[in-house]
Amino acid sequence: MNKKQRQNLIRIAITAIMLTALHFVSFDSCWRFPGYFASYILISYDIIRKAFNGIKNKRPLDENLLMTVASVGAFVLAACESGDYTEAVAVMLFYQIGELFQSYAVGKSRQSISSLMDIRPDYANIEKDGQIIRVDPDEVAIGSIIVAKPGEKIPIDGVVTEGRADLDTAALTGESIPTNVTVGDSVISGAINTNGVLKIRTEKEFGESTVSKILDLTENAGSRKAKSEEFIAKFARIYTPAVVLGAIALFILPPIFSIISQNEPQWNVWLYRALTFLVISCPCALVISIPLSFFAGIGGASRKGILVKGSNFFETLAKVDVVVFDKTGTLTEGKFDVTAVHSDRMTEKELLHIVAHVEANSNHPIAAPLKNAYPHIGDGCDVADIEEMPGLGIKATVNGKKVFVGNDKLMKQIGANYHECHRASEGTVIHVADNDYLGHVLITDIVKPNSVKAIAELKQIGVRQTVMLTGDNKTVAKKIAAALNIDEIKSELLPTDKVSILEEIINSNAGKTAFVGDGINDAPALSRADVGIAMGALGSDAAIEAADVVLMDDDPLKIVTAVKIARKCLGIVQQNIVFALAVKFACLILGAVGIANMWLAIFADVGVMILAILNAIRAMFVKDC
Repeated sequence: MNKKQRQNLIRIAITAIMLTALHFVSFDSCWRFPGYFASYILISYDIIRKAFNGIKNKRPLDENLLMTVASVGAFVLAACESGDYTEAVAVMLFYQIGELFQSYAVGKSRQSISSLMDIRPDYANIEKDGQIIRVDPDEVAIGSIIVAKPGEKIPIDGVVTEGRADLDTAALTGESIPTNVTVGDSVISGAINTNGVLKIRTEKEFGESTVSKILDLTENAGSRKAKSEEFIAKFARIYTPAVVLGAIALFILPPIFSIISQNEPQWNVWLYRALTFLVISCPCALVISIPLSFFAGIGGASRKGILVKGSNFFETLAKVDVVVFDKTGTLTEGKFDVTAVHSDRMTEKELLHIVAHVEANSNHPIAAPLKNAYPHIGDGCDVADIEEMPGLGIKATVNGKKVFVGNDKLMKQIGANYHECHRASEGTVIHVADNDYLGHVLITDIVKPNSVKAIAELKQIGVRQTVMLTGDNKTVAKKIAAALNIDEIKSELLPTDKVSILEEIINSNAGKTAFVGDGINDAPALSRADVGIAMGALGSDAAIEAADVVLMDDDPLKIVTAVKIARKCLGIVQQNIVFALAVKFACLILGAVGIANMWLAIFADVGVMILAILNAIRAMFVKDC
């Protein structure tokens, strides 16, 4: 509880004690009004000030004005009649209790998000002349060597050049098990070094590192509003003036009809009913609980390593019917190994020599194992005119001879008389040709441990269709799809084909469509989908930028968790809307006909608000999701 909340709590306690004493202890009548008035001013001065500021800023019709008018009216009515000012003060007292409760709930929700801010590193260690110097992370250039000691945060993304340690990534991924890293492993900023000393070569500037991107995504999540929030904002703009006019009509019209009918107008009775009507009508429960529900959901998801860029994406995610997956790096590990080399023209080493040099500057996932399979890359071989052919492969000039390295589509395009690999069903086949066909290399990828479970659970929670998109040949694609129980596969695709196929799925009225990917070539599809989900820890910057939801630990099972959290959050929002409106409209009718008094009005306002807030903060707790 912060300082302001403590002050408000003390104010509420003092007012409650004063109100109790004034109600139960006998006072001379001349002291009753000053006593109640003092307690009223103590509890309501800030609300009255906000009401006047709203009038001054030409935004008068808000809950502050409604509560001020209602409580002042009740105070005046009590002075003219019974002399019992308890209801007038109680209106503001319970309203402040509700406000305190709301402030505390928002604070708890913010805590779940702001706890992420603890991952922001305060400094980076640079080794200079044998001394460790602390500098601002912003000052560290790409390619610098930084030192991470036990207990310190990794300040910038990079690669370990020396040392071994366990990294705590719980704040980033929600995963409590430490990750062991050693020389050659990539590390992300925000992770905490629990033991050992690491030397890290930075690969990004601080502003482009993982920690900076996470903080930026989280801080800006609240700016993207869901349709439910926009509806409530529009509803409040119409609803509040309407109920004010309704209260005025309730105060004026019945007495006028009574005068016309030559009956007693009973102005005081209808004034009381109009004031009760105003208190009941205050839209706090809706205006506060709906944004709070989404805010709490975003905070709860972030603790699970799921970053949602706005409440509007929560709403879409909750309604997803079709999930389209990129294969490599999403459903599979994206870590390939060379498992076979076949050639009738040259030795395995000679074929790998050509492939490794052609792929030397490629960023495609299959390039790394090809380069690793021939470690003697610096052997003086002359490689020139390298040209990547999207969806096909690479062509280059090796020692003066034009060479093509790629899939069977490339072989068909150049007219090479290539041979099918008898083990093609086990993985991806990379063919090699110059003027003649030289041979092929078999690379295998591994399905992620949780991919099968993720697909099964998506179907269990009502996702109607799962689709896998891949550039692999049909044989490999069918084998992986069968292992994962994917409903539909699209294979041998060019990068541009993914978007066109996604367009077909979206236009088929299949329902809300999510696309899950991790690579640079997935960015257009991530942007086009109703909701784009990026596998964040290994994903490219372009994919993370284009996506609406980022999974920090690349676990496909987190897709299920994200959908469950979104559905829970949206369910809470809908519950609050129905509950608040039902109670308010029922109480408004009772107030208009004189059945409801000010105490019921207080429940309809403050009681409903507190219950709605209690329901909203359930969105923070995602243990069972």
